[in-house]
Amino acid sequence: MSEVFEIMMIVSFGISWPMNVMKSYKARTTRGKSLSFLIFILVGYVCGITSKLLADTFKWYVMFFYVLNFVMVFADLLLYIRNYRLDKAVQASPQLGV
Repeated sequence: MSEVFEIMMIVSFGISWPMNVMKSYKARTTRGKSLSFLIFILVGYVCGITSKLLADTFKWYVMFFYVLNFVMVFADLLLYIRNYRLDKAVQASPQLGV
């Protein structure tokens, strides 16, 4: 039963990531985003994945949700890097503004 609640927790966290990724993609800026937050979340998912790999009982369906969330946060991190570069380009040449 604990795995069910763990899946519910990870799915609840994961529901927001696709929306966040789309928002980052459309916004084309890092304003309102925190690089350290994204990195801490990624580290947390790595720890969760490591915990599952080291556990006595491996449940692939729980691992699936951890990996899926990690991928979404990583995609958001990549978009942060893209948006950071776009922000820098706009600062260097204000007429390129969005």
